[in-house]
Amino acid sequence: MSVSVTAVLPRRSQARPAPVDVTERRTRRRIYITYGLVYLNSLTFYSGMSVLHIPSVVGKGIQQGVLPLAILMAFSLNRRVLIRPNVFLCLVSLLTLGTFLTAMQPQHFGTVFRTFRFTEFVVVLWLLTPWWGRRDMLLVRCHLAALSAVIASVILGLIVSPHRARPAVVEGRLAGVIWPIQPTQVAHYAAVMVGMVVVLWFCGYLRGRTAALIVVAPMAVLLLTHTRTALAALITGILIAGMSLITAEARVRKLFATAGAVAAVTVMTLSAVIVTWLERGQNAQGLENLTGRTKVWGPLLAAPRDRFQEIFGFGLSNVSFDGLPIDSNWLASYQEEGLFGVVVCAMILVFMLVMAYFQPRGVQRALALFLVAYCVVASFTEVGFTDVSPYLLDLFVAASLMVPSAQSVSPA
Repeated sequence: MSVSVTAVLPRRSQARPAPVDVTERRTRRRIYITYGLVYLNSLTFYSGMSVLHIPSVVGKGIQQGVLPLAILMAFSLNRRVLIRPNVFLCLVSLLTLGTFLTAMQPQHFGTVFRTFRFTEFVVVLWLLTPWWGRRDMLLVRCHLAALSAVIASVILGLIVSPHRARPAVVEGRLAGVIWPIQPTQVAHYAAVMVGMVVVLWFCGYLRGRTAALIVVAPMAVLLLTHTRTALAALITGILIAGMSLITAEARVRKLFATAGAVAAVTVMTLSAVIVTWLERGQNAQGLENLTGRTKVWGPLLAAPRDRFQEIFGFGLSNVSFDGLPIDSNWLASYQEEGLFGVVVCAMILVFMLVMAYFQPRGVQRALALFLVAYCVVASFTEVGFTDVSPYLLDLFVAASLMVPSAQSVSPA
């Protein structure tokens, strides 16, 4: 009897997971939850779009309420408040300081809430920096998980209520109707997911069939949104990321050669279909003024400003001018944060591109290049990273990839 017990006991002790493994799994789970909460906070809630008939107060309350939860989760992960010094978040923090200067002006006091929200958002990002540089690219996994959840909700909405998900009032462009999301934002999530999966396949982190199965759904979503900016940014990002790998990865060279041949044949045979898709039923005037965007940009630049407003802007707002969306990161920066904000945004992108240039060739560099290139292209016709937004999280993930690889840390 004693012999059999002694024989079994070692096996049981070996079957038990090591304390380090248990702690690591718990940490990863909490990081996923924290990042998911931050991503939910970055989504914009549009009342009247959801099939669930979520009241505006409830929807915005959920969106804003998850940020304090994210802060608590981040502090529970990083109890000693250890941070990894980096230029990217220092520049983003400069933006928050600029918004505080504006919010202290009596005539701009209404921007205080948005300023504190932006600051809390950046604090959570700082608290997650100890997990930068992991070999398993944990934050990339979190980013892909958040994108997958958003796209799954869009597809579910299309199944549940196809007429509402593709309303005729916006030329049948696909929108999110479970959590209300505009077509341009849906396209952003789909395009970023497609690009990241393609880059992971470039570097051999995903098999061809697996990557193809993952890409099918978000690519279909992207095409159904009829969003030209996201498609152009996706192609540009993949090209730049692929060029950084073209001398080292044979599959990249084969893909580019095949894609070039397919593109040439497609343009010659389906040019009419492509032009119709790109026009989205618009006339030449609509294409020239970028779907009405330039009608807002001109008056915005001509609006009177004093010296302080020219330098620091009018403070954070709902990114609109005279009730119309601005739809440009650079003009939104000028309106809300002045020339100071425009300069800081330019410094962020230049720094990211320079850092990527000096990184060793590999999956981290390629992913970072894709995300930065995507944000650069999208910033001209989409609101970007001067406030709480998914674009800022794209750049955050890119910055996390451009640091030396390190073992996981335990700041708690």
